[in-house]
Amino acid sequence: MAAKPSPHALSTATPEPLNLDGTAQAVIPSREQEGKSMSSNMPYTRLGKSGLRVSRLCLGTMTYGTPAWRDWVLDEQAARPFLARALEAGINFFDSADMYSNGVSEEILGRAIRDMIPDREDVVIATKCFYGTGGEKPNRRGLSRKHIIDACDRSLRRLGMEYIDLYQIHRFDPETPIDETLTALHDLIQAGKVRYIGASSMHAWQFAKYLYKADQLFRTRFVSMQNHYNLVYREEEREMMPLCVEEGIGCIPWSPLARGFLAGNRHKQGGGETTRARTDNFATDLYYRDDDFAVAERVMEVAKRLDCRPMQVALAWVLSNPAVTAPIIGASKLSHLEDALGALQITLSIEDKAALEECYRPHPVLGHE
Repeated sequence: MAAKPSPHALSTATPEPLNLDGTAQAVIPSREQEGKSMSSNMPYTRLGKSGLRVSRLCLGTMTYGTPAWRDWVLDEQAARPFLARALEAGINFFDSADMYSNGVSEEILGRAIRDMIPDREDVVIATKCFYGTGGEKPNRRGLSRKHIIDACDRSLRRLGMEYIDLYQIHRFDPETPIDETLTALHDLIQAGKVRYIGASSMHAWQFAKYLYKADQLFRTRFVSMQNHYNLVYREEEREMMPLCVEEGIGCIPWSPLARGFLAGNRHKQGGGETTRARTDNFATDLYYRDDDFAVAERVMEVAKRLDCRPMQVALAWVLSNPAVTAPIIGASKLSHLEDALGALQITLSIEDKAALEECYRPHPVLGHE
């Protein structure tokens, strides 16, 4: 007697990518791929329905700053080769946040861009506000008008730039009225300090309120959502990603490799082979369920069959979702960056995707803290 299929497995007979509820994933009509760079094979696409063109990979810079902030963070000297290689490969999209190494990450990124790029217009610089760099001091975190404007000015000084391409709210702030936050962000755009605005992890209903209020108040709309999405955390497929597709919002997921969990080097008892695996307590809180290890093992099986690395399979899966504009990758070894670039060349079959998704089980909401 044949085994009963998992209710969360994809049907291999259906050609379209599916959501967790079994419905076909919608495609943003304007989400065409718009050519490649003249100096590399890097594909570019529009960020949601905006006119901004970004590389299909975004290099996250949380890994670059000072080890005093996190043991696994690389200092400036160690970080610069990664930024240079990313630019050489055609990556034009870089993501940071004021909280990363308490601002040092932005400083390193800004100096590298000034030294390595002749024209600032050739890169898209994204950073975020919410957590700030002032600890628990009043008005040094959150999304009040006071903090947003001050945080933006501080980020601009650290980056050494006149404007930020994509300024994102790092989390939802339940203590600040939505119209106050939206008006502050809109005013930053009007002042020429910011080009576009985006948001990061929150509930879909919260994001929908921002979009509704922006339309109601004639304020600038968000163009992107930096959400938590990977093979071991697919809850975003239920509401957030369909909302983004419907509204023309580009998804730029953080942790597409589950903070390295999908590289296949984590242990069930905790930790792993790298410094980050041994010291990243946040990853332990997010992942490490038995179901998660089942997904990671399936990734390794598919990678072996395709003769590539597990992380390339996991990243290729994220890239295959039509709602995704550019996953935000992290790299602490140059080989990590090369593997990510290689993932752009991998095309997963319907059968591959079905195998990868078969082991997934629902999770509680994670990553909104």
